[in-house]
Amino acid sequence: MEKMKIYAEFIKIEHTLFALPFAYIGALMAAKGIPNLRILILILFAFTSFRSAAMALNRIIDRDIDALNPRTKNRHIPAGLISLKEAYLIVLISLAIYFLSACLINETAFKLSPIPAITAYIYPYLKRHTCLSHFVLGLNLSYAPLGGWISVTNTLSLETELIPTLIAIAVIFWVAGFDIIYALQDLEFDRKYNLHSIGAHFGVNAALKTSAICHIIFFILLSASLLLYELHFIFLIGLIFIAILLFYQHWIVKDEFNSKKIQIAFFYSNALISNVLFLTILLGVFV
Repeated sequence: MEKMKIYAEFIKIEHTLFALPFAYIGALMAAKGIPNLRILILILFAFTSFRSAAMALNRIIDRDIDALNPRTKNRHIPAGLISLKEAYLIVLISLAIYFLSACLINETAFKLSPIPAITAYIYPYLKRHTCLSHFVLGLNLSYAPLGGWISVTNTLSLETELIPTLIAIAVIFWVAGFDIIYALQDLEFDRKYNLHSIGAHFGVNAALKTSAICHIIFFILLSASLLLYELHFIFLIGLIFIAILLFYQHWIVKDEFNSKKIQIAFFYSNALISNVLFLTILLGVFV
């Protein structure tokens, strides 16, 4: 049990709380209600296993950098809590569950399943070359609403999937916005070792402004998608809560940023945003 706890910490299983709702949002909107239990379970397995594989790959590829960074030197691989062999085994098992789940969902989901796996592998290397890596991280999560939608419809067409596509693009900017803030913890380290983030390139003020712009774009695209879906008055309530949470997220780091404040902005407020949106959609499809 102690080893399983270490594995769960290694893949940051708790971060599924702010990511998984987007997969279910896509499924709810496609079904215009609650999909059957089989699809819900398969989405859970597919998404959780993909996220686990992506996180483990990130830890494996970044292990040498993590060992040099005072903030990350105690992560599982540099600290010796998990061996490299164990980490690769976690990736292989996670990917096997992911591809099997996609196969059991439907043909379209299985055919498209390699795309997220490829971008999850590419992302950690991009941090060494471009600050656009913030947006590629967003791309990795943006597959969730599209995947949920495809799980129900078994189709991929911009004409029929405009709404989940808008949500997916919104998610890219949402994730990039909070990842830009999260990267400020390693500002000096990134500059010293020539790692790329918007903060390291352009400074703290530019990073905070860019993050705010990303979240404004997220809010606009999200609002447009909910308007198109015609959720009536309920979506307005959800959007008000989301706007408040976004404002709070930026307000808490406007004067200073430390690990505690960034953890609040990064994890807690974003978990609330995704779950508020999920509840908004859930209530909306019934009303």
